[in-house]
Order: sequence, then structure tokens, then C-alpha cells
Amino acid sequence: MMPVEFETYAIGRDAKPFVIAEIGVNYYDIAGKEQIEPIDAAKKMITAAAQAGADAVKFQTYKAEKLASKYSPAYWDTAQEPTSSQYELFKKFDSFEKEDYQELAHFSQENNIVFLSTPFDFEAVDVLDELMPVFKISSSDITNIPFIRYIAQKKKPVFLSTGASTIDEIDEAVEAIREEGNEEIVLMHCILNYPTAYRDANLGMLSHLRKRYPDYPIGYSDHTLPDSTMSVLTTAFILGAMVIEKHFTLDKSLPGNDHYHAMDPDDLRMFVQRVSFVQDIIGISEKRPLESEMPARMFARRSIVAKREILKGTIITEGMVTFKRPGTGISPRSIKTVIGKRAKKTISEDEIVEAEFVA
Repeated sequence: MMPVEFETYAIGRDAKPFVIAEIGVNYYDIAGKEQIEPIDAAKKMITAAAQAGADAVKFQTYKAEKLASKYSPAYWDTAQEPTSSQYELFKKFDSFEKEDYQELAHFSQENNIVFLSTPFDFEAVDVLDELMPVFKISSSDITNIPFIRYIAQKKKPVFLSTGASTIDEIDEAVEAIREEGNEEIVLMHCILNYPTAYRDANLGMLSHLRKRYPDYPIGYSDHTLPDSTMSVLTTAFILGAMVIEKHFTLDKSLPGNDHYHAMDPDDLRMFVQRVSFVQDIIGISEKRPLESEMPARMFARRSIVAKREILKGTIITEGMVTFKRPGTGISPRSIKTVIGKRAKKTISEDEIVEAEFVA
């Protein structure tokens, strides 16, 4: 079952983005800092994300030996995360088993927030299938077509990250999902660089994805450093991202892994508030007068007014009238209904010309 409806891709008062707080494996460091068990730290982060306004929390499910060779080099900023081997890094954070994810899924449900976790191997897909309404595929797996097909066969919506991808690679991945009879796809713009420089965010790519894939909602998975006003995420929403995903932590000052480019509860709360404000000011898309404009519509517009006294029986000419506020009489747009007509009564100077005054 889809956790959020994407019937309209344009933003507006009724178009709320689906906000994912990606906890990933950050709970291990939170556990170390607070001297608690990792499962308790994960639950604490779920609670914080729910209270700050996220729609979903997302973890990562993997075993290091199934994910990376022992000789796989780092691709992140080693000044922030000094571990030089992917295998060594992932091995630090892969202790959770099926029972742990079941416990977190149940805890998320109790806190009215959707549980998600990105699988990184076939076994993880099977473990998570019964726990999640949506599958998220990492940018790193967009060319892993057998894996994508396996996920698509679960017949659940697929959030597909497109970081570091060419259009041809995205096309191939989308086609693989569709060939498995699955049309529920959300394409996530993403820059696969940790952290992403603001100038590299390239949110304009959201527009390209929308044009290229008009049948699918578009989202954004962010790796920039959280700015003070959450303008990156807000801009992504304004540009049409209906799913917003960002790493989440309780302490951005913690070294290593995904804390330094993650949002904390205050950042998340600010973003949710900014989205609400943007929704309010964008409002409806159909151009029409609002109820609040009705007094101005009546009193700030102009009517046809007698420039001088017009005696009863006089044929009215253009020189006898002018246009003044309020707009309660005959509109200037209807001037032809007055010029050349006879005054049925004497119209005083500066008097608004009413329809019943002329014939």
C-alpha cells in the first residue's frame, strides 16, 4: 500500500511532500555517545523524527561481506570519515538481524511513522518485504538490474535514486521495473557525493526528470550540508519534488559516517514548517478572484460617473462621463451601453451612472 498519494505532481496547498528522515546507521554513533544499546538509539531517533514531522524513517539493511569487497576504496570525504575501505566502514554498522528490523518496524507503527530500510542484497529484500510499504533502491544499485528486477517483483512502489546516473541508465532501470509489471515508480534526483556542495545540488535536474518521465512522481535525496533555513529542501519541493529524503541525526557534530551532512530534529521541524508556509502562499493553481478580494473588487474598481450634470432627456456623449471609484455602477468595459443613450433622469455631477438611468 502506498504511504502517500501522488495524484498531483504540482505543488500547492493540498500537495504535501512525503518526508523521509534517513537514519541509516547513524544510531550506532548515537548509541556510543549516550552509552545505550543500538536498538534503543534507533528507537530514540524514530521518536525524534516522528515528533519533528517526518512521514517516514529509513534505515539501511546490509551485511558488509555481501556489499563490498575487502579492497573497495572509500568514495566519501575522508577528512570527515577517515575509514579508507568501504568494507571496513560497513562492517562497523551491520550487526542488526531480521528480529531487530521487525522490532523497529513495530515501534515505528506505534509512533505513527512509516518504517523503511534500503536493502543492499537479495536476502535483505526478503527480510524487509513484510515490513515496508515501499522499497527504496540506492543510487549505487541503479545498474544492478537483476537486483532491481527482484525488488520490482515484490509489486510494491519503488523509490529509485538516480545519483551519478546517465539518462540511459535511468531508462534501463525504469524499464526493468516496468517489465516486471510494476508501474509504481518515484524517481529521486540525487547527487552521489558526501557532502554535496551547494553549487553541485543542481536542483534544476528535477525539471529534466519531470519532463523526461511525466508519468512518474519526482523526488529528491539530499546530501548537502543543512543550511540555516533549509532552503535546499524547500527549493526542491517548490520545483516539484514530492518525496524528500535526507540523512537524519540527533547530533550533527559527531564525527564520521553520515552525521556531518545530516539534518537534526530542529532542521527537520524547520523544513516542515517552511513547506507548510510555501503551500499556503502558493495556494490554488486556478486563477480566479478570492473571497478576500471581493471588497476590493467592488470598491477599488471604477464605474462610469457623470463628469457634469446631465439633464433628463440628454443624449449622453463621451465628454459627459468619466471613470471613478467605487465599482458599484456600470463598468468602464461597458461604456458602449451608455454612450449615445438618453438620460432617463437628471444625473448629478459626480454621480455614479446606473443601468436604470439610461435608455
